[in-house]
Amino acid sequence: MAEMTRRERILTASRKGTADRIPFFHNWRHCQQGWAERDCRNRGMGLSWARPSYTFTWHGTEVSEVEKTWHTGTQEIRRTYTTPVGSISLVEKRDPGVYQWHANRSWRDVTPWQTERAIKAPEDYKVLKYMYENLEIKADYFALEQAKDWLGEDGMVWDWVPHAGLQLLMIDWIGSEGGRFFVHHARYPELVDELYEVISKAYEPLWQIAAGSPADFFLLADNIDAVLVNPRLFEKYFIPEWAKCCDALHAGGKLVGVHCDGRLAPLKDLIPRTSIDVIEALHVPPMGDLTIGEALKLWPDKVIWTGFPGSVYTLGPEETKKQALSMLRDIGTGERVCFEVSTENQVSNENMVALTSVLENAVLPLTPDAIDAIERAVL
Repeated sequence: MAEMTRRERILTASRKGTADRIPFFHNWRHCQQGWAERDCRNRGMGLSWARPSYTFTWHGTEVSEVEKTWHTGTQEIRRTYTTPVGSISLVEKRDPGVYQWHANRSWRDVTPWQTERAIKAPEDYKVLKYMYENLEIKADYFALEQAKDWLGEDGMVWDWVPHAGLQLLMIDWIGSEGGRFFVHHARYPELVDELYEVISKAYEPLWQIAAGSPADFFLLADNIDAVLVNPRLFEKYFIPEWAKCCDALHAGGKLVGVHCDGRLAPLKDLIPRTSIDVIEALHVPPMGDLTIGEALKLWPDKVIWTGFPGSVYTLGPEETKKQALSMLRDIGTGERVCFEVSTENQVSNENMVALTSVLENAVLPLTPDAIDAIERAVL
């Protein structure tokens, strides 16, 4: 087999074909540039870039911000949304470096976090409802076209939306800390359901826009963890919303993945009922509760993009190599699997090189003897 490009490997595996070797790549937002990144890319590591195919315009909504900066460099932003039916506001804190490096990631790779939520009481729902009823989503493919030109065959550029449907309420607007979302869902079920339906309808143009974008792959960056998304919520809200997305994008020839980086065992029998092509960021033990081998058997029509467990990285390069070898032994001949160097945090130069030393030799189809040979070479 002729050597594939990094992009070809990722796409071949994601379409359930057999690549020449295990595809592995680093997400741009976590990837530091320098000697180790150059070395690993020269040895087969690809890159992934996420760019949107759309713009959002909140008609009839005035957005204002008041900024306060602490002596530590931490910023506090109060953002207020003012509409004809009322106002809501939230408070966001930002670590030093946000928007100066990798988009909204700080120097320490920390995303902004909210200390005060916009949806606090029943009267706030009408404001957010107005905002989504008057949201205009328009196509803008420039960012994707530019990224594809820049990256070429060195990896894959994908289209994405950070959160959709109920996740927007659980993570962005109501929040889940202290059980906030669940309290609201129990006390104001009609308000939650009505707002969910409005958001779902507002996003319908986005699915059509994404279906026509230059990207091959679309990521729903919902943070799926069964501790937050229990089976009842998953079945009622997530399966239908993902179906709407997939129906549109599959008609446009796109692959669709969902960011599933949490504990998935309670959802394992429901995931096969979804229309999703790729389970992205699956975390194996000791962080998650399913191995890759189990996931491949449970979901025979899904592709797994596995996130490498960050807790193992803290143990150093030798444990990183051992974990990578263990994961290779768990995936059979190696089809339907891609490795992501990290889906959540930065990775030290030493650990990135250690992981590459294993995965650069993972020629497909894998065999136990071939993995034994890799082990002897790297340990």
